[in-house]
Amino acid sequence: MHASASASASASAEQAGTGQASPGQTGTGGRRLRWRVVDIVVASVVGVAVGVVFWAWGVIWGPISAPIEALLPGLQAAPAALWLVAGVIGGLIVRKPGAAITTELVAAVVSALIGSQWGGLLTIEAGLVQGLGAELVFALFLYRRWNLPVALLAGAGAGLAMAINDLVLWYAGAAPAFTAIYTVSAIVGGALIAGGLGWLAVRGLARAGALQRFAAGRETARGAV
Repeated sequence: MHASASASASASAEQAGTGQASPGQTGTGGRRLRWRVVDIVVASVVGVAVGVVFWAWGVIWGPISAPIEALLPGLQAAPAALWLVAGVIGGLIVRKPGAAITTELVAAVVSALIGSQWGGLLTIEAGLVQGLGAELVFALFLYRRWNLPVALLAGAGAGLAMAINDLVLWYAGAAPAFTAIYTVSAIVGGALIAGGLGWLAVRGLARAGALQRFAAGRETARGAV
């Protein structure tokens, strides 16, 4: 009995070390994947906070993107990846189906309500598509792995979704070279900015004690990830 308990504890520790959910967390009826009130609240709060950042980034976007685009047309997609970070952060914290989409969408709505130069509907549509890009990566891992590599892949997925959306809506008929540069820049920027910075942001919140009711906070407290 003691040996069994020890083996179980060891397995749980190993899974925590890779950011993987313990089988015991699934519960009957998939309790692990059910949203709690605190999940809804935190996803909304994160979405609102990041939405203000999105709006501010849009205000200064022109002076930032113009020289980058002049240097190499299409490269401006890399810094645009900051608009993808909400979905990655929401997914890493809440760890439930729909968390990435919800958080990114809330951020887009807030940005649109404050005032977006790209218009309200297109801003919200972009948030939905970009959140879906990150969500699909988390779903690919069955909402069980939450380490840095998965965060980077989620950011890259959001970047690919952003590139496809932008090339269809804003750059239709663009030259193949521009399309390739824009797509690669969006994917790399998404991985590094949305994925990497998003993962670091969640780690920072956890270390500050703001995520004690979430697995991300408990794992960081144990030094598991």
